[in-house]
Amino acid sequence: MTTTTMTAIARPAFGLDRAALWLLLAFVAALQLSIAVAGILLTASLAAWAALLIRDRARPTAPAFMVPLAVYAAATLVSAAFSLDPAASIVDSKQLVLLLIVPMVYYVARGSSANLVVDVILAVGAISAAYGIVQYGVLHYDSLRMRPDGALTHYMTYSGTLMLVLCAAVARLVFATRERTWPALVMPALVLALAVSLGRNAWVGACVAVALLLALRDFRLVALLPVAIAILLVAAPDSVTNRVMSMFDLRDPTNQDRVAMLEAGADIVRDHPLTGVGPAMVPRVYEQYRPDYAVQKLNPHLHNVLMQIAAERGLPALAIWVWLMVTLSMLLVRLFRSGRERLLTATAMAATAAMLAAGLFEYNFGDSEFLMLYLVLITLPFAALNSERGPDKARATITARA
Repeated sequence: MTTTTMTAIARPAFGLDRAALWLLLAFVAALQLSIAVAGILLTASLAAWAALLIRDRARPTAPAFMVPLAVYAAATLVSAAFSLDPAASIVDSKQLVLLLIVPMVYYVARGSSANLVVDVILAVGAISAAYGIVQYGVLHYDSLRMRPDGALTHYMTYSGTLMLVLCAAVARLVFATRERTWPALVMPALVLALAVSLGRNAWVGACVAVALLLALRDFRLVALLPVAIAILLVAAPDSVTNRVMSMFDLRDPTNQDRVAMLEAGADIVRDHPLTGVGPAMVPRVYEQYRPDYAVQKLNPHLHNVLMQIAAERGLPALAIWVWLMVTLSMLLVRLFRSGRERLLTATAMAATAAMLAAGLFEYNFGDSEFLMLYLVLITLPFAALNSERGPDKARATITARA
């Protein structure tokens, strides 16, 4: 028997506040379970947020990184307008609606609600990790042709979301002053599920994120990371160790194809430097740019965030995206140094480091499920400081026995 302290909702003063928060929590939970359900709940959450704004006679507000994010959205629409197929690119740009998650979370998840959102992410992450382990160990999702994908649409999406949940769990273990029992219990499942996902980009991102969190706490703790990795490699099944070793094999087909994609992307950028070929157009032109040594005839994207943005949307859009990352990083560093909301800030910093590191080998910023969870995590520390309105007044702490 263990005792854990959980944040729960008491009886809020306003029914609309309670509904908006519950819809947000349901949306966050669905992100790791079903993209279709998450889309429905996101629509409902945005509607509840709009209703709150109307009731409070307030304008939409957001953290300062929303400015470059909005400019990036505008650059995307410009790229779509000058696309090789404007109609198809404009339809593909519907993903920009997801950027509304930032002001919505900023307004709805105020104060202590921000930590409640992370509670839900960790709880559902544990379920998702357990399901992936069952897929690997029982259903034989144990090869590159059939990898664990949880309840999501793709194994790369699954490993990416596990990586973000791991960031939240490790941040809580390292920086929380209490409530460490649950993330400690969840951690083995998250690590094992991430390992058997065979997602090398997510492994790299997770290692970078954990190293950052340990360094933020005490730089000497970073020495624990290679020891932990060595132990994991010794205990890991052959499929995992072989996959790790393949990262350093230039003859590995996937490594060879990654290099080919970078070369093709550079040629696309050379021919379309200002607005790129347009959203969703890289698959259409890839075959004419692919070098002879490329393994795959077609690829849906270039498996690199920087190259994909440059080829798809142009060098100006890439510069704006870099501005976004620099602005966000500076805001998080400043907030962390202030000593306020260090746990949530460290989580956002780790998620950003993981996304950037993994993004060198996968276009994770363009994956809807991953992007939605990432936007939630990076907004939460700012939402926690934005506690002027009703929902934060409706929190109570209860003790539950597990």
